Amino acid sequence: MLISIDPASSQPLADQVAASVRAALASGAAAPGDRLPSARTVAATLGINLHTVLRGYQQLRDEGLVQLRRGRTAVITDAADQFRLRLAEAAEEFARAALHAGASEEEALEAARQALLAHRK
Repeated sequence: MLISIDPASSQPLADQVAASVRAALASGAAAPGDRLPSARTVAATLGINLHTVLRGYQQLRDEGLVQLRRGRTAVITDAADQFRLRLAEAAEEFARAALHAGASEEEALEAARQALLAHRK
């Protein structure tokens, strides 16, 4: 699984690590039972501090999306399927509201993009 960050972003790096894994879950690129790369590997690959990666992984653990095994690895839990389902339901609800409001596809996507940007700050 590819974990990426944007060093120029105002979003904390640990949050970006967690968001990158969430994005992989949402897109189906990662699934329950998959192992995340070791925190050491991610830190070395991205050129960031090991503890920053661990904080990102801990966020995912706190959300129930991964199980951390000390000295071993992080494994995506079955809760990831629920995450994907909740995301799809939220997207469906947003699409219905946007269509009901008469928004074009471009307007709806821009509204979603702006909302996401606002929540990252």
